[in-house]
Amino acid sequence: MRRRTRAREFALQVLYQMDITHDAPEASLDNFWQAHSEEGIEEDMKNFTTELVRGAADNLGVIDKKISQYATNWQLERMAVVDRNILRLGCYELMFREDIPPKVSINEAVELAKKYSGLESGKFVNAILDKVKI
Repeated sequence: MRRRTRAREFALQVLYQMDITHDAPEASLDNFWQAHSEEGIEEDMKNFTTELVRGAADNLGVIDKKISQYATNWQLERMAVVDRNILRLGCYELMFREDIPPKVSINEAVELAKKYSGLESGKFVNAILDKVKI
C-alpha cells in the first residue's frame, strides 16, 4: 500500500475518534500514535497524517457547510460517522490542498469508503466530492 494512502487511513481513524470522543486534534493524534508506537510508522507518514487531521479540524465549520450544501436530503449528523469523516478528509484536500490533484483526492476518498463503509458509500462519497471539486 502506498504511503499516502496509508496516511489517509490513519487520518480517517483519528478523525473518526475525534468525532466520537470530541477530543481535540492533538489529544487524538497523541493517543493514536501512542497506540501504534510499536508499528514503526515512518515520520513522513506521521507528518502527512497530522497535516490532514489538523487541516480538517481547523477548517471543520467550512468543510461541514460545504458537505451540507451538496448532500441533498442528508443531514450531516445523520450520516454514518465513517462516511462523514471520509467526506471531511476529501473536502479538506479538495478545498485547501493545492499540492494534491483533485482526481487523486476523490479517488482516495472513494477507496476509503469502499474499504471502511457500506456498499453504496463509494458512490455517495464520489457524488458529493465531485460537486465540491467544481
